[in-house]
Amino acid sequence: MTGRWRVEIHPEVARDLASTPRNLAERILRAIGRRLSSAPDQYGERLRKSLRGYWKLRIGDYRIVHEIIGGEVRVYGVMERREVYDLIARRLNRPEGRL
Repeated sequence: MTGRWRVEIHPEVARDLASTPRNLAERILRAIGRRLSSAPDQYGERLRKSLRGYWKLRIGDYRIVHEIIGGEVRVYGVMERREVYDLIARRLNRPEGRL
């Protein structure tokens, strides 16, 4: 599916990006703006196990975890590869975790 996708970003993503090196944070924001808003299903990969139904987009050692629903992409977190899966699962399980 191609076209223009609406992108919603979880409030905690700003905190994720603040702890990321500036040049990498800029790359991540460009990827969200270009890739996820144009063809999230072509650029990302589906996640498995406890995060089944979610997607990841890899930017270096960082992962953008998102969900595709209809014509909308919901970005839930941007974290380093080694910590993303545990932290994102906890974020999504909190009452305010989902968009």
